[in-house]
Amino acid sequence: MSRPACTEVDGALLRAWPLPRPVPDGDKEERGRVLVIGGSAEMPGAATLAGIAALRAGAGKLVIATARSAAQSVAACVPEARVLALPETSDGGPSMHALPLLQPLAGRVAAVLIGPGMVGREVTLALVHALLPLLRDVPVVLDALAMDSVRSLRRFAQPVLLTPHAGEMAHLTGASKEDVLADPLGAAVEAASRWNGVVAVKGATTAIASPSGAAWGHDGGNRGLATSGSGDALAGAVGGLCARGPRLEQACAWGGVVHARAGESLSARMGPVGYLARELPEAMLATLRTLER
Repeated sequence: MSRPACTEVDGALLRAWPLPRPVPDGDKEERGRVLVIGGSAEMPGAATLAGIAALRAGAGKLVIATARSAAQSVAACVPEARVLALPETSDGGPSMHALPLLQPLAGRVAAVLIGPGMVGREVTLALVHALLPLLRDVPVVLDALAMDSVRSLRRFAQPVLLTPHAGEMAHLTGASKEDVLADPLGAAVEAASRWNGVVAVKGATTAIASPSGAAWGHDGGNRGLATSGSGDALAGAVGGLCARGPRLEQACAWGGVVHARAGESLSARMGPVGYLARELPEAMLATLRTLER
């Protein structure tokens, strides 16, 4: 495959590629409802981080669907959200009995994020496979364990965004991590074409590719972003941006820059490492406001 031109994602590009703006007299419905499906008994915080980041990115309404044992703590941490308590498996993740609770939401959401903090590979993939046909006209972001669905589906029939880091990309494609790190753009372009999805290979240099062959690259952030929960905050922010109406690749580009610059802001204020993922959503909001001016 010939290598496409790669567009640098910077402030100039984002000014020329603005996000849909809320109308002056619009309400929360106009900014879209985002559904986050994630969390488990052991990792309720992943769904919490993703949900808060989605709201900070401007989504109007939030539904978090999480394992029953995690629902109470998630609801207490995110009082702005509607929280669905899903039937769970013995390992504390959502079970297939969750599907009837999720099906009615399919036609009422503007974007869906699946995966942060989920456990139980087989059940997670079965849920993804069952939900995707119901979400054909809805932007879907797959993160963490939910991305494994591409290994069995092979090719998506709808708009889907995957956000792997180099190690996850190696797992999904069968390539070595070293090869992905050596050429993240090539890995993203090839996978986007093969899977019919938007692929963002995260790292010091983040490469984004669409099925059409268009590609974007962004250098930014700092080593402090390599911390537990950081990816959940990024995935949530991208999901929240998707609910506002941009295409997947645009939401991904904006989310990547906002996440990176939020990390830079926290690094300058608190030190290069040691800031927490829970501090990213508020920093992302300030960064987003600056970029949107």
